Amino acid sequence: MTNMKTITMFFFLITMTSLPSIIHCRTVIIPNDENLIESTCRRTPNYNVCIQSLKSNPASLGADIRGLAQIMVKVMASKANDAINIIHQLQRGSGPSSGLTSCAGKYNAILVGDIPQATQALQGGNPKFAESAANDAANEATFCENGFGGRSPLTTQNNAMRDVSVVTAAIVRNLL
Repeated sequence: MTNMKTITMFFFLITMTSLPSIIHCRTVIIPNDENLIESTCRRTPNYNVCIQSLKSNPASLGADIRGLAQIMVKVMASKANDAINIIHQLQRGSGPSSGLTSCAGKYNAILVGDIPQATQALQGGNPKFAESAANDAANEATFCENGFGGRSPLTTQNNAMRDVSVVTAAIVRNLL
């Protein structure tokens, strides 16, 4: 019985002395990941969009810069899909217009051209092509906005697409 108490006490002491270092390791890892996100976002033209986009995705905490860039490409795809959906709603409500048709083509180019190019370039280790694709997506959103002569029904979507695209390009530039 005494041996059992000794063994139990031994394991209790081992567990209690190991617990602080286990807890300490966990608190060290997360701030370092958050520091990478913060320092990366500081090197972009829109810190707030960068932080909001990356911190809303749990995978960003364990990602390196390439992983952060890949997450941002997914954000670009989401914004482009949102814009396409709004364009289709507007076309159903007011009928086809040359501005909406033009924007649909631009967002389609983002989804079938720029997003796959950026994804493949990041996976293949060609960041220059990923940066180019992100910049092209930003330009497409700007062209869509300008196509309405100042009265765009897509200003919110175009600004969001442009913002995430230039942030993506800036993050990718860190890989060059």
